[in-house]
Amino acid sequence: MSQTTPSTIVDEIIAHFEERGDGAYFGEAVTQTQHALQAAQLATEENAPETLVAAALLHDIGHLLPGQDEEMADVGKDGRHEDEGDVYLSRWFGDAVTEPVRLHVAAKRYLCAVESVYYDALSDASKKSLALQGGPMTAQEVQEFEKNPHFANAVRLRRWDDAAKRANWEVPGVQTYRPLIARLLAA
Repeated sequence: MSQTTPSTIVDEIIAHFEERGDGAYFGEAVTQTQHALQAAQLATEENAPETLVAAALLHDIGHLLPGQDEEMADVGKDGRHEDEGDVYLSRWFGDAVTEPVRLHVAAKRYLCAVESVYYDALSDASKKSLALQGGPMTAQEVQEFEKNPHFANAVRLRRWDDAAKRANWEVPGVQTYRPLIARLLAA
């Protein structure tokens, strides 16, 4: 039986990208891995804390886990990847990483409710998934969401998520984040 160490956990996380990350990202011009790497790059460029850079990198890990059906949205189902990712990552990371991951879909619903132009800027694929995820929040849901201490970081992550769909944008590879993930695991 192998021992679980920060190194083996990082290997496991990176393996998910290597095994399933080359798949198309739900109607966008990027793969799952490209999307994650672009989100992490955007967080890095904004000098976000390491925990939020990690959340940006790992926000869609739920799509990469075994058993997740990549075509769920195409058949009108919400796979709740944010919850799957939260459960998976919570084994090793604290709330500063996992809560923005868990809340990034809610942040889309929130932004659609509070910013009149946000919905119009969404890609067609994001608009389709929004409908499956419950649509814009109600006024009561907005108030509840704003009470969460991680809501502002979830909104930051959501904006990087929306911008991380650029075809042919060369960014550092997933191995670049190995030391960052290891540091957070050891913390």
